[in-house]
Order: sequence, then structure tokens, then C-alpha cells
Amino acid sequence: MSKEFREKLEKVLDILGEILAFVTAVVWALVIIDQNFSFLPTKMVDIFNIAKSWLLLALVGIVGLEATIKRNIIVRILFYLVLAVLIIFHCFPGTYDYLVGLVK
Repeated sequence: MSKEFREKLEKVLDILGEILAFVTAVVWALVIIDQNFSFLPTKMVDIFNIAKSWLLLALVGIVGLEATIKRNIIVRILFYLVLAVLIIFHCFPGTYDYLVGLVK
């Protein structure tokens, strides 16, 4: 990737990260406030509880990509591997038990 492309991509990821951070903070605040005052409908609370974990994963991904775009390829590959592990274990919760069962 050229330096110009990286700089443009970094700006885009920066803006996306800022928007996503704000949305994540709002969702978390609503969930925490609702736990104390119970003003949201049950279905909306369920949706927000699912969204808050996915928003955190997306936020980590975008901010991590923004942070590693300036780094060398080794750092980027390490981040991609860690992000892949997070996504796999988040999307497939039984993966850890399955892998441990293979070892035993």
C-alpha cells in the first residue's frame, strides 16, 4: 500500500472509530441506566445487550486497524491474528470446549 493510501485510510478509520465509540458509549449507558430504572421495553434491552458486545468487537477492530496501519507488517499480522481469535471465539462460543476436547 502506498503512503498516500494509508493516510487516507487512516482518516476514514479515524472517523469511523469516533462514530462507533460514541454509539457504543450511548448503548452501554442506556443498558446501565435501564438496569437501575427499567424504562426500556424488554425486546429493546435484548437488542441493546446483543449490540453492545458486537459494537465493542467492531470498535476494537476499527481502532486496531487504525493503529496498525502505520506499523510494520509483523505488528499488523499479529493484530490480525488476535482479532481473528476474538471473532472466532465470539461467533462460535463452543470452539474453546471443542479445542480442549481435542487435546485431551
